[in-house]
Amino acid sequence: MSYMPNVIAFRPHIAAEPLRRPRILIRAAREGQSGWRRDRDLKRLLRLDHTPALGAALPRLRAEEALLNDARLQRAADYDMHRHILLMIAILAEMRAAVASAPIPVRTGARIGAAMLAQIGAAISAPGTAIPAHP
Repeated sequence: MSYMPNVIAFRPHIAAEPLRRPRILIRAAREGQSGWRRDRDLKRLLRLDHTPALGAALPRLRAEEALLNDARLQRAADYDMHRHILLMIAILAEMRAAVASAPIPVRTGARIGAAMLAQIGAAISAPGTAIPAHP
């Protein structure tokens, strides 16, 4: 009998629907990633006293961003492009941090080390070597 834990670690599935926004908005959010400081900026953006747990702020960020996106699409006078970009920066940073901190599931059974995979790959791709055909 083998030991199998009853906890299965899955990488988080962040969003049910992808963010489909104008290229310039996504580009601005990507450029803003370098200046993002989670402890400083997330509290200020969400108007909180403390920084929420990793990934816990994503639903609120997505909801606020959806409201701003609707205002953008309706060309509302109260649309705040600066806040929209800040929300996009926060969403991208939170998704990246949540995926990076998620545990990677360990596979049981046959395990091949990285060195062994490199040797196999080198042998297959080496010139003059061929995989023998079955008779």
